[in-house]
Amino acid sequence: MGYYIDLGKITIDEYRKKLESAYLPPGRMILKEKLDERFGYLKSKGIKNVKELIQLLKKKDKLAELSKVDCLSGDYLTILLRELNSTLPKPNKLADFAGISKNTIDKLGKIGIINTEILYDKVIKKSDRQELADSTGIDYQDILELTKLADLSRIKWVGVTYAQMLYDSGADTVEKVSESDPIELHARINQMIKEKSIFKGTIGLNDVKILIASASELSSEIEY
Repeated sequence: MGYYIDLGKITIDEYRKKLESAYLPPGRMILKEKLDERFGYLKSKGIKNVKELIQLLKKKDKLAELSKVDCLSGDYLTILLRELNSTLPKPNKLADFAGISKNTIDKLGKIGIINTEILYDKVIKKSDRQELADSTGIDYQDILELTKLADLSRIKWVGVTYAQMLYDSGADTVEKVSESDPIELHARINQMIKEKSIFKGTIGLNDVKILIASASELSSEIEY
């Protein structure tokens, strides 16, 4: 499957069903409205999968044209495109992870490994990680930690800080996050935020449910 979900394999009907049951932030709840009508129209225009839908909505002229259709008018298409784009999160820079030494970052940078997407394909198997450790002189455990942070970074809306919190909480792989109890994980994360003063405020239970649902959509292909 690779770092990202293959959006070409998600049909329009499958995505409609996903939105129907998805946990969404308040600002995106409009996506649950008129699902049959809206996606029925998109299907009638020959759009077969999510990849084609994103490609269409990124064309300004096509977006403007579709916005004139009654069931797609207003902010709906803009919000839909934001939700679709969030399924392909921007890779995290390895240098932004506070717990990783500058020496490790520099050694990886010299061979072009600067973010979680580039790293991912090079650490899927244990033998790959050992080879990378041997060739760079980086301790295997440091490579393993970065592997898990790269894995977590594939989840929608998981930036550097969130990935590090998940790692430190013990939900340190996509598979573990997907199998987590939302209430228990919610409590663990917020306890960590409070104890370590990571930032002001808390992470909401609905956000944790979104996290778990997003992790469940990803393959668990890294060999641990």
